[in-house]
Amino acid sequence: MAITYTASKQTTAPVRLGASLINNCCAAIIAWYEREAIRASLSDMTDRELHDIGIGRGEIDHVASNRSIDPRGAVQP
Repeated sequence: MAITYTASKQTTAPVRLGASLINNCCAAIIAWYEREAIRASLSDMTDRELHDIGIGRGEIDHVASNRSIDPRGAVQP
């Protein structure tokens, strides 16, 4: 009679959870930096340039936070 050993899920679950937590934190930090870069770029534009792309100065935070929404109404892939 052969005895086989299997890896316990109890030992790998905390490792996966820790890796997942680190990945989520890194993704959140990267997303925050991207929003800040967009916000800074838009803030550096003149009112005329902002008007040309279809947003007002008061909409910069909204546009930076909702990158999937195109203020011109065009659909982004």
